[in-house]
Amino acid sequence: MKKLTFENITSTFLKNFFQGLVIIGPISLTIFVIWYIITAIDNIIPSVAKQIPGLVFVSTILLTAILGYLGNKFVVGRFFFDRMDSLLERTPGIKHIYSPTKDVMSSFVGDKKKFNDPVWVKTNENPEVWRIGFLTQKEMADVGKDNYVAVYLPHSYAISGWVIVTEEKNIKPVVGMTAASAMKFAVSGGVAGFHSDENVFKAPE
Repeated sequence: MKKLTFENITSTFLKNFFQGLVIIGPISLTIFVIWYIITAIDNIIPSVAKQIPGLVFVSTILLTAILGYLGNKFVVGRFFFDRMDSLLERTPGIKHIYSPTKDVMSSFVGDKKKFNDPVWVKTNENPEVWRIGFLTQKEMADVGKDNYVAVYLPHSYAISGWVIVTEEKNIKPVVGMTAASAMKFAVSGGVAGFHSDENVFKAPE
């Protein structure tokens, strides 16, 4: 039995305290983000939000889902949204905001999402270094780069990333991981995505 000393008590307390942060931190942050989004949308119409909290948020979610359904399932809805899309794409000033926003959002969600082809990319020859990324352009001949491809490399613990153009021979398909698992592996710094916690390196206590 260990002798109780101030150092032992302090060490045990800090260890349990930080373990508690690991438990409640993600939960608290998730609740905060969800609450912030709900509140921000609700405040679009403050008068309604004061009388019936959450009504504006629920209405916005339902309306978005209805518009998505109409745009995909009905010819008239598809025609209308295609015409609006074409108009915004050609409007000076607005197109510089609308087009990049549409491209980024469609890359992550919807029927045309782009980050669904995970690959290993050799980023250094000696020593040999590989990174995980997502193939976004399978050929770059139109810009004079024959046998080259474009790969998006997400940053760990961030929503940002960067794009590289490399020779096709420098990429290999990812085996054993889905696109979602590959993204999780990349943004988690390699500690999650395709294996159990038993295989994760843990520093000695």
